[in-house]
Amino acid sequence: MARLSIDRLALWDESLCLRCNRASRRRDVRVVLRVASRLGDGAFWYALMSTLLLVHGRHALVAVLQMLVTGGIGVTLYKWLKKKISRPRPYRIIQDITLSAAPLDQFSFPSGHTLHAVGFTTVALAHYPELAWLLVPFSILVAASRPILGLHYPSDVLAGAALGAGVATSVLLLS
Repeated sequence: MARLSIDRLALWDESLCLRCNRASRRRDVRVVLRVASRLGDGAFWYALMSTLLLVHGRHALVAVLQMLVTGGIGVTLYKWLKKKISRPRPYRIIQDITLSAAPLDQFSFPSGHTLHAVGFTTVALAHYPELAWLLVPFSILVAASRPILGLHYPSDVLAGAALGAGVATSVLLLS
């Protein structure tokens, strides 16, 4: 019974991944999501932290330090999980998936981009809720880019979001 449920979830995940990936056929979608994905590699978050320090000075130090701790824990966690689980990326398994961006590593689970987008956004908004207009849409674009560009299954993205929220919340509560 449990195996049947797991198999159904896997089929649903693959089917949803294929449907998401079809959006990459549109050039405008592909271009926007490649940019979001590339910025989500770190450049956007480093720019955000730098800007917070430039605009708010030492008052931003706690937020930036919490973001750095969240990022450090996030990298450690997702690298360990990727190595431990070793789930191949969808374009390697599903013949009809179109890869539209270069992967940073070989494994899929969890989505590190999504983990960091949600984690950094959670911490930043705890200190600067007025940035929600920028950070929430950007994080959604980063998360959406992963299955649309053929790099992750939707379950990888959901797991990354849950892990990012959990790490950030823990950092905020323990600080």
